[in-house]
Amino acid sequence: MRKGRQMAALEGVEVTGTLRERFDEILTPGALGLLAALQREFGGRREELLRAREERQRRLSAGGTLDFLPDTATVRADDSWRVAPPAPGLEDRRVEITGPTDRKMTVNALNSGAKVWLADFEDANTPLWDNMIQGQLNLRDALDRTIDFTDPGSGKSYALGPDAELATIVVRPRGWHMEEKHLLVDGKPMSGSLFDFGLYFFHSARRQLEKGKGPYFYLPKMEGHQEARLWNEAFNLAQDHLEIPRGTIRATVLIETIPAAFEMEEILYELRDHSAGLNAGRWDYLFSVIKKFRDRGPEFVLPERNAITMTAPFMRAYTELLVRTCHKRGAHAIGGMAAFIPSRRDEQVNKVALEKVRADKTRESGDGFDGSWVAHPDLVPVCREVFDGVLGDRPNQRERLREDVRVSAADLLNIAATPGDITEAGLRNNIDVALRYLATWLDGAGAVAIHNLMEDAATAEISRSQVWQWIYNGVTLKEGEKVTKELVERLLAEELGTIRAELGEAFNEPRYNEAVALFKEVTLADEYSEFLTTPAYERMP
Repeated sequence: MRKGRQMAALEGVEVTGTLRERFDEILTPGALGLLAALQREFGGRREELLRAREERQRRLSAGGTLDFLPDTATVRADDSWRVAPPAPGLEDRRVEITGPTDRKMTVNALNSGAKVWLADFEDANTPLWDNMIQGQLNLRDALDRTIDFTDPGSGKSYALGPDAELATIVVRPRGWHMEEKHLLVDGKPMSGSLFDFGLYFFHSARRQLEKGKGPYFYLPKMEGHQEARLWNEAFNLAQDHLEIPRGTIRATVLIETIPAAFEMEEILYELRDHSAGLNAGRWDYLFSVIKKFRDRGPEFVLPERNAITMTAPFMRAYTELLVRTCHKRGAHAIGGMAAFIPSRRDEQVNKVALEKVRADKTRESGDGFDGSWVAHPDLVPVCREVFDGVLGDRPNQRERLREDVRVSAADLLNIAATPGDITEAGLRNNIDVALRYLATWLDGAGAVAIHNLMEDAATAEISRSQVWQWIYNGVTLKEGEKVTKELVERLLAEELGTIRAELGEAFNEPRYNEAVALFKEVTLADEYSEFLTTPAYERMP
């Protein structure tokens, strides 16, 4: 092991992360050159756009609202433009599986029978330095078919199936707000988004093209079309840098913030030569609704997390508008995550999970979505069966224009009509899930099975944001007790005790102490922390 500063290959570029075996295969002079070019060209604009987010939040907190943009009305009114046609390997997306880029998941996801694998450097991943570089190695090894391995613990062997049967890789880099502190460009940490994108593009774009597909991406956490424009320009720079034709890259944007829901057409327009559609990122969308209107009183307070369903009026408005927008412009509309996890040990748990996933995917396919997400290989067959029933031999249903859909700004903001209660059990569940997730996240894993649900950063964000909002707005639980900092601290101690008793000798005291401190920081402070992962990342080596 050696520190990266010993191998800085370019002027102004410094790798400060530990260099483990084979890391030099990813952190090559050529790759670092592309990263430096991306950061120097776009780092300043990224910071401007993040400041624009802060300004929008100030306006909302002062009583402002969201609406469709008058300045871009001509883009929405022009019926003539369309996005690029589907790229090879992205014509049929009826089932997509998500997961981090560790070696085992890479093989299992590619072999899962899904059409697409979202190879995740974001919410299902923890941005440990080793995770970020090893993940890039795993993706490259998968494309080179050198990833076969035997698990030393179980003795089980993992090997890729034939290329024709493998899922198409679509990489999700980190959002614009994240930095990569282990790579400094001109003395400053570079954008985590550009780091993840640039490394994959440099090493794997041509490999993907040789497989008959291409370099494809999922773009998270955007709040508007200006942020999409920045991505489009980064794509052009990278393609020019490697002398790959512009338009080779394709990107699907996750509509997982409420400001972005008002700019869906504009986002498609900005990326139109690189666009592969939009995805309904439901969990982050709920997080965004809570975050943006956290201090606006009872009208914007949602019921507890497990009471909110996709049939809530504001969620129906968002998903139906997404399908309508995508199909109007020739783009794919991809449904949201089924977080339920089947059980191979408990038949009843398995039955309930499969029934809920089937109902969810039946609603999405009936609404016109072209495909949807699952978090576990055992859920691929049920999702595929549901979409097969609607699509048949067709690769998608983009021809279904949903011209019956009419969604107003008021519909998207109709949060008050969401049915459901806020109970002590719901408050306890938020505390429990956030604690368990944070302890695991700080330990290096970003996708965690908790109470038969696959939790990732988005669901942890919902849990801690609801607690902050309920305290700030003085919410009264259904049982009659007011949510205060003192109540949360008491329940926090009780839930920690429950977890300690349940885990026994496996309870990691130092790690849970860190999780408690972080939970308090992002729920009990007077100032709301925009992203849980930002202070969490600061605690990482």
